[in-house]
Amino acid sequence: MTNLLSIVTFLPLVAAAILALFLRGEDEAAQRNAKWLALIATTATFIASLFLLAGFDPNDTGFQFVEERDWILGLKYKMGVDGISILFVLLTTFLMPLTIAACWDVRVRVKEYMIAFLVLETLMIGVFTALDLVLFYLFFEGGLIPMFLIIGIWGGKDRIYAAFKFFLYTFLGSVLMLVAMIAMYIDAGTTDIPTLLNHQFSSDTLSVLGFRVIGGVQTLLWLAFFASFAVKMPMWPVHTWLPDAHVQAPTAGSVVLAAILLKMGGYGFLRFSVPMFPVASELLAPLVLWLSAIAVVYTSLVALAQTDMKKLIAYSSVAHMGYVTAGIFAFNAQGLDGAIFQMLSHGFVSGALFLCVGVIYDRMHTREIDAYGGLVNRMPAYAAVFMLFTMANVGLPGTSGFVGEFLTLMGIFQVNTWVAAVAATGVILSAAYALWLYRRVVLGDLIKESLKAITDMNAREKAIFAPLVAMTLLLGVYPSLVTDIIGPSTQALVSQHHTAVGGPEAPATMFAHN
Repeated sequence: MTNLLSIVTFLPLVAAAILALFLRGEDEAAQRNAKWLALIATTATFIASLFLLAGFDPNDTGFQFVEERDWILGLKYKMGVDGISILFVLLTTFLMPLTIAACWDVRVRVKEYMIAFLVLETLMIGVFTALDLVLFYLFFEGGLIPMFLIIGIWGGKDRIYAAFKFFLYTFLGSVLMLVAMIAMYIDAGTTDIPTLLNHQFSSDTLSVLGFRVIGGVQTLLWLAFFASFAVKMPMWPVHTWLPDAHVQAPTAGSVVLAAILLKMGGYGFLRFSVPMFPVASELLAPLVLWLSAIAVVYTSLVALAQTDMKKLIAYSSVAHMGYVTAGIFAFNAQGLDGAIFQMLSHGFVSGALFLCVGVIYDRMHTREIDAYGGLVNRMPAYAAVFMLFTMANVGLPGTSGFVGEFLTLMGIFQVNTWVAAVAATGVILSAAYALWLYRRVVLGDLIKESLKAITDMNAREKAIFAPLVAMTLLLGVYPSLVTDIIGPSTQALVSQHHTAVGGPEAPATMFAHN
């Protein structure tokens, strides 16, 4: 089917339009219809995306399912996927029906809530499929709006502060990326991403404000893109918006934010920074590696000090994203495979952990760790599910979390043993904060009177967790499901990078004063 990619991308948007135009009223029947339409639309989108996977050839390292047509003002509507992007599309379409199912108890402005998530799904898929700079930027920035509304309308008591902080951080970083995209168009004469991947931007040393910029235009463009992607990941020290956004967002918002939106930063590094600006990437790799190592240790220690479950898991996400950025900028097959695998695994595991918090928050309306304890006595099924995802978050062998961390650390070790040694301490620290959280919440005697009537997970909640459990275990014991698809594309990216830079060595200093 020639338009399959557009169908997968825009089917949720069509459902959102139907909801907006034809569904009236706020009675119980209207709310139920809105939820069912959103669930059916997201499920249909997932099924359609499976046809993408079925027709995808992993050995073809180019873009597949390409759609191209004239758009507006001489711009092109161009979409396509390769071995790097197709699994992010599938991650998005897989998680969205589960996210909608997790919203079933929402009672306030249900139609608008469902519309926000449906629009967000289209925009997220569009980021991973766009093959034009303008189209990518519209999808990338457009995703801010529904998430801003989800946090600002359906969030907690400080939702307005968190929503604006999220919006301003991510938007300001992206303004620099827009400037860089305009400069790329002026230099290359096109906004076509496949063409830009083969365009050589100048790496001759420039003089800017009295400083010699080694790497020239590439370095300046790389820094502009880095400003956007580092915030989106988020990397230390521009991560401070994330804990606030997670704490204030509703459960479904936290799931989408952690599982999918954060991956756009990593995808951006893979799609733009490394292949388009190889000389600058090589020059600045030590900076990224050390920022990543610091992020792993620092945010893990901060997680140990948290009293709010969501905030602890949010800091855990920043730490895990540190492995991703370090793996990407190791510029070898293990690092890149591990980074992509880690992002996919983190999508399942972190999404499930936020759902675990949501299960008990819906019953007790508090996220304070001290409010719980001994839940295993009343919620054995919940205790088992929470234990599995805690172990996956720690990186226990047999779970998807182990494969991603192991591969990234292998890749990092080949280029910088000190960074690898520092990052490896995150494995110990993650065990400390994750097991500490689990012990405080689930284990022990059920002493608190308020918890003695708490009920275990219902059938709907178990059904939401079942696919996440299955994927976490399946990828843990059979990682080639992912590596066979991404392997040829990452190997091609590594070869292209080393060919472009003429070898693995890079100058130690980027800026030198005239």
